[in-house]
Amino acid sequence: MTAVTVVPAPISKTDIGAVRKLEDAIGSVVRGKPEAIRSAVITLLSRGHLLIEDIPGVGKTTLARALAAALGGTFRRIQFTSDLLPSDIVGVSVYDQSGKVFELKRGPIFANVVLADEINRTTPRTQSALLEAMSEGQVSIDDTTHTLEMPFMVIATQNPAEHYGTYPLPESQMDRFLLRISLGYPAKQVERELLRERAGGDPVTALSPVVDLTAVRGLQDSVEKIRVDDALLDYTMSLVEETRRHPAISVGVSTRGALAWYRAAQAAALAAGRDFVIPDDLKSLAVPCLSHRLVLAQAYDSLGRARTDAERIVGEIAGRVAVPT
Repeated sequence: MTAVTVVPAPISKTDIGAVRKLEDAIGSVVRGKPEAIRSAVITLLSRGHLLIEDIPGVGKTTLARALAAALGGTFRRIQFTSDLLPSDIVGVSVYDQSGKVFELKRGPIFANVVLADEINRTTPRTQSALLEAMSEGQVSIDDTTHTLEMPFMVIATQNPAEHYGTYPLPESQMDRFLLRISLGYPAKQVERELLRERAGGDPVTALSPVVDLTAVRGLQDSVEKIRVDDALLDYTMSLVEETRRHPAISVGVSTRGALAWYRAAQAAALAAGRDFVIPDDLKSLAVPCLSHRLVLAQAYDSLGRARTDAERIVGEIAGRVAVPT
């Protein structure tokens, strides 16, 4: 019997239009940061989670709130502190004496977009409360598993310039984030316009949903149908293997990291209006998708320096590995 090759159907104009609406809506609030907005949308479409390392006051919370508002989902913000407990995140079962049953008091993890603000200011035990939710879309409370509503996305922030009172994220936690990005200061003219416009109030409160949750779940399903040529698979594996052989890296990119990079490239293609991945989709995402998954051979006491060196090494590897043509 002759084998039949199944070719995925091209992505629809509806899908492309939904992505454009989502980016435009967020862009109306988060001004002058199209790359950060595209990274957030790629993360959402990939069913992933986003880590933003930057100084306070550059729009990290605004980006998270705008994303939740644009997709019509629920948003919860968790301020991570040293005394935060796992139950403060996932919730707790409380005994109801009148009904003689335990009732679940849901924590803030039960939302579509969760902002984990300054995640490295809480203890590893509390940080680990996010692992099951981020990996499997569920939480376990008193031996009972509770499924989270999809889409579910964690946007975590941390300040790379501070060390006192912080707990660096372990490798297992870092590996759960699809992308790590920074926002930086806005351009001078954009910041000038923001000073004038924001005097009238918070623009996120006026942001209306442009897509619904059902449409977002459909977009996430569409990402899985994006075609990836075998030559690009070979390129992906070549670069991943280089991270495992590099003398400056003690632990290279894991299989989970390779899968995340693959899925992010598919989402980038969909966001660009294509039903196939091109080399630039992978190459442009190499640093934000892979650098935070590395463990460098040299110990660092500076989070900022370690990040810079990891990004430099991944950039060097990406520039050296031949791109298929």
